[in-house]
Parts: sequence; C-alpha cells; structure tokens
Amino acid sequence: MSTDPYILTKEGIKPAPTSFFGKLKYLGPGFILSASVVGSGELISTTTLGAKAGFVTFWVILVSCAVKVAIQLEFGKQAIRTGETVFTSLNKLGGPRFGRQNANWSLWTWLILWLVKPLQVGGILGGVAIIMNMAFPSISINWFAVIFGIIVATMVFRGYYFFIEKASVVMIVIFTFFTVFAVFLLQNTGFAISAGNIFEGLKFKLPAGTVGFAIAAFGLTGVGGDEIVAYGYWCIEKGYARFTGPYENTNEWRTRAKGWIKVMNLDAVLSMVVYTMVTAAFYLLGAAILYKRGEIPTGYGMIETLSKMYTEAYGTWVKGFFLFGSFVVLFSTLFSALAAWTRIFSDLFGQLKWIDFYDMKIRKRTIAIAAWVFPALWFIALVIFKSPVIMVTVGGIVTFILLLIIVYGGLHFRYRQKQYGLESSKFYDFALLVSCISIFLVGFYSVYSLF
Repeated sequence: MSTDPYILTKEGIKPAPTSFFGKLKYLGPGFILSASVVGSGELISTTTLGAKAGFVTFWVILVSCAVKVAIQLEFGKQAIRTGETVFTSLNKLGGPRFGRQNANWSLWTWLILWLVKPLQVGGILGGVAIIMNMAFPSISINWFAVIFGIIVATMVFRGYYFFIEKASVVMIVIFTFFTVFAVFLLQNTGFAISAGNIFEGLKFKLPAGTVGFAIAAFGLTGVGGDEIVAYGYWCIEKGYARFTGPYENTNEWRTRAKGWIKVMNLDAVLSMVVYTMVTAAFYLLGAAILYKRGEIPTGYGMIETLSKMYTEAYGTWVKGFFLFGSFVVLFSTLFSALAAWTRIFSDLFGQLKWIDFYDMKIRKRTIAIAAWVFPALWFIALVIFKSPVIMVTVGGIVTFILLLIIVYGGLHFRYRQKQYGLESSKFYDFALLVSCISIFLVGFYSVYSLF
C-alpha cells in the first residue's frame, strides 16, 4: 500500500458502503483474526481440555468465544474514531508511569509478560514440525522447525496487509471444512456425540483437576488478549480509519465513522461465527474420543495422539489428510501471529520512543527485522522445552493475564476517553459490561477452584 494507513488525511476519505453485499467487499481483519485464533487454542489447548474433562467443560469454550467480542469491537471502534494505534491509546490509561519515556504501566506490563509468549508460539512451531516429521521421518523435528520458521518469516517480513489477508482466507476455508466434516463423520462411529453429551457440557461445572487447562483454554480460545490488540492494527491497515478521515466536528465525519464501524461490526461477528464453530468442533472431538480413551496429548506425541480423533472418524487411510489439515490449522496461527507480533512490537517500541513508528520506512524496517527475530526465539524455546502442550498452556495463562489489561483498556476507551459523538447503544454497553464481568468471573472462579 503506497499510502500510509497510519496517517489520516482528507485525501483518504471514502464513504462507507450501506448494503450488505457492499460491506462484504470491505471485510478482512476478521479473516486474519480467525486464522490466528484457530490454531494453538483449538488444535492443542481445546482438545487437551476435552481429553482431560470430557464434555463437562464445553461451556468454557462457548463462553470464551462469545464474551470477548464486545471488547474486540471496542478496540476496533477506538482505532476508527481516533486513528490511533493500540499502544498510543493504552499509553493514555490512568495509573503510574515509568522510565525516561514516561510510559504507562500497561505498556511495561505487556512488554514483561510477552517475554513468556515465545513459549506459546514455539509450541505451535513444534506442532508444525512434528506433523512434517510424521510425513517425512528422515528429516528431524528441529530441522523442520528451522525450515518453517524461515518460510513464515519470508512470508511476513515484507509486511503487505493484503497478502496476509488473502492467505488467511485460503487457510480458513481449508481448516473449517476439515474440522466440521470430521465431527459430522464421527456420528457414524462408536464415539458418536449425543444430545445428552452436549447438555452435560452446558451445566457450568469445572472439576478441580481441569482448572489449569480451563484457564489456558479460556485465554487461548476465541479472541485472546493478543488477537484483540492485533485487531486494531488490521482495522487500520484495511483502511477503516483512513476512510473515515481525521476527526472533524461535523455530521459528515460522524456519518462516515458510524458507517465504517458498522462494516467492522459485521467483520467481527462473521469471524466469531467461524472460529466458534471450529473451536466447538475441536473440543467435541477431543471429548468424544480422547477422553473416552483416557489419552491426554503430551510432548512430541501430541499430534499422533490427536490424530486418533480423525482416524476414528475417517479410518486409518485418511491419516495423510489429517496431517495436512493439522498443518494448515497450526501454520495459519504461526503466520498470522508473526504478522501481528511484528506490528504490536513496532508500535510498542514507538511508544517507548525506541523508534519512530510513524516514519513509514523505519516502521517497515522494524517489522522486517522482527519477522526474523521472533521465529528464532520460537525455535530456541522449542529446543529448550520440547513440549508443545505445556508451552501452549503456559502461554494461554499469560494470555489470560494480558486479557485483564485489555478489559481495563476497553472500559477506559469507552467511558474515559472522548467518543466524538459516536456513543454506543445501550445494548452494546450492556454487552461490553457482560463481556468484562464474564472474563473476570471465569478467571477468578478458575483460580478459586484451583486452591
């Protein structure tokens, strides 16, 4: 994109489409979000929770996918109405400020907690490498990790939004068909899912032995803290903020802003439908097969254990299909996570005054460097810990903590920062409060149950 989407000018103004099909042409951020969401949370953490708890914690997955959307929408709205990057807005939160940069506590907290995050994506890189090693045993897991670290870095380092969006769409189509079809065919086996199983999972119970996995699953399934933050960048790079234009105290500006917010709302809701459907499918497969077998996926045997979900549904002949589908699921998260991380950290470094984020050349160079540095960190984490399930679970717990910061930020955006005549409806405010309260209650109930 020759025009910098992070710089708002009157020349970039464009009226929002009003028809449903007109809006469909401008969807995109949710595609990238779905590609990111469906991966570590679904294939690894969600199926592990199902294998450990059975159907009883199905409600955790559904609540996780549903309740975070309002927070996601608030971050998207903040980007459209202000044109600000996420960390520019977070830097305006109340509370103590530290360092010569006088940066808000939330920025430093985010930076410190993200030192653990390479574990999570390192686990995903390990999953990709394990799958390829199963298909081609002559090449080691570590070598495959190196190869696909280089591949994903090569795909992301140029930083082109529209390539990221289109690649995400292709991967979403593949893994959605792959997973939903698996659940459908499962009904013809001895592991068929009954209505009673579903009702069992909707009783809001949380056995003590499943608390750690439930916290991780809640942090990883649906949109997590990092995906919510990333959504703000994708909304800006898609052009929603640039099409709205810089703030003007006019009815014309407010009309444009409301129009693009409606487009963003549709984008977020449709993406929620996709990742909720796939997430539920993964959980049900884990609960139906692995729980009954008494098998919990661990270590480098994770993919082999999980493959039994699909070989039970389709037969042993389809193991190659399972490997391909699992590869797409995990690689989609690897790809979209790296694309998001490069932007998140470039923005964070800009707010800490380590770089000039709004200099397009400097920003692109920082994104390019980060695109190679992060895969190297993921590989190092994989070599040291060698257990994708544990790595992803630890990352999920950290993601939940980050989500609490995001909740505070979303409430601050809505009730403490200027709305520019774009006040939300009472229904949206209710949904936002329900979202925040649910996140706190599920999190603290899980911690309480743990002790």
